[in-house]
Amino acid sequence: VQPPEKPLQAEEWNKLREDFQSPEIFEEVMLNSMIRCNSPIDVAKSLLTHLAKRNGDLAYNVLVKYLTLCVQQGQVSEIRDVYDIMKVRFKILESGAYNLLIRGLSNSDQWRMALTLLEEVKKMMIPSRTCYESCIKAASRHQEMKLAFELFDEMLAKDVVPTLDVLQSLFDFSRGMKDAELQKELFGILLYLRENQIYPHKTFMRSIKLWFESIPGGKWRGHLTNIKDSGQCPVCNHQLEDSNLTEEEYSNLSERIIRDVIHGTDTFRKTSPQEFEAFQTFVENRLPFDIVIDGLNVSHIKPRKMQCENLFDAVNCLAKENARLLVLGRKHMLINSSNWKREIMKEMQNKADFFFAENISEDDAFLLYATLRSGKHCKFVTRDFLRDHKACLPDSLTRHLFRKWQRGHQIVFPSVFSQQPAFRYDCVVQTTGDTWHIPYKDVFEEKYSYQVPRKWLCIQQK
Repeated sequence: VQPPEKPLQAEEWNKLREDFQSPEIFEEVMLNSMIRCNSPIDVAKSLLTHLAKRNGDLAYNVLVKYLTLCVQQGQVSEIRDVYDIMKVRFKILESGAYNLLIRGLSNSDQWRMALTLLEEVKKMMIPSRTCYESCIKAASRHQEMKLAFELFDEMLAKDVVPTLDVLQSLFDFSRGMKDAELQKELFGILLYLRENQIYPHKTFMRSIKLWFESIPGGKWRGHLTNIKDSGQCPVCNHQLEDSNLTEEEYSNLSERIIRDVIHGTDTFRKTSPQEFEAFQTFVENRLPFDIVIDGLNVSHIKPRKMQCENLFDAVNCLAKENARLLVLGRKHMLINSSNWKREIMKEMQNKADFFFAENISEDDAFLLYATLRSGKHCKFVTRDFLRDHKACLPDSLTRHLFRKWQRGHQIVFPSVFSQQPAFRYDCVVQTTGDTWHIPYKDVFEEKYSYQVPRKWLCIQQK
């Protein structure tokens, strides 16, 4: 439906409703259409007035849709009015309405009211990322950086993951401020990027550079550069961290993961203890492997190809170097089908060891166990990111080692056909105190990416 250009009288709304094929959803469809066309507020208001007169009150979802239109247009006094109506009519609001109210108010001169609403939300649930970020940006815009960082730290403590957009705004709004506490908070964000292996995109990287250079009396200078293969920075001649774990780090990490991740409570949710024991015996009798492959994951690389052909290509490619391969498969791969041809499976089994798990098993624990038991040289192949396992690791040092080990040992298809040589240096944010090295991407990527950036920002204090 096309919304009217100007407010209508009751009989005109009734006429439109009668002519509509499903009159019972007319108002909902009309309001959605107004949101899409960004209709004038008074047109939407005339529909609400008509509804209120006809039904005696307004349904919750109608008010939320009207609120969406008000927020879209920054109509602050209307947002406040809707909130007052909702507060009286409904004991509690759901998160969608709070998101809208907080977003709408935080962009206005009534932004402190958004903070009050945030407190209200906290009594009932963990506020959403939108709620937190709207309030953080509002506080930053009004130069209340201490408040912005209190909210930011609280958000992280509640495991609400921030967008790069809000991280960038914290650097933007802190520019030129001489405040040791604030500097500590911003260095904390850089360490957060390190810990979570996040690569800023170009515009975020520029904000970081500008912030450093704006610190009064800080004498920081930033330069964009490419690190030499040896791991030396051409700008400051500093040697970046080595990408290899020491023997001690490796044995600590593998003990930790095998203990926490594999014998932890959550591994057997998707696999039985018997199956995992059978797998351990299978692995121990055949150690060490050079490469462990997540067969199901790799079989989906090229959607237009047969799954067994995708896996066959990978096995062929990796077996070239006489590497000892272990493929983690699923029992259904052994049943001849359009995706799993028996003769191709037989041929692969001549080139690699295969372990076929039950069809519901979770591969990650198997993948990690076989790789870590095989020793420091063993690599693994999957397009998955093993994010959950990082969460099982209790402290940030172990998490950092896990990420570092992963960066050096995970081969990601399809780049395996043109395998990137592993870097001698570690591609992650790092600092020596008077230098910072920050790897960055040209473009923003929402999804986690395995492609390691080649471009760096070097910042040094003169």
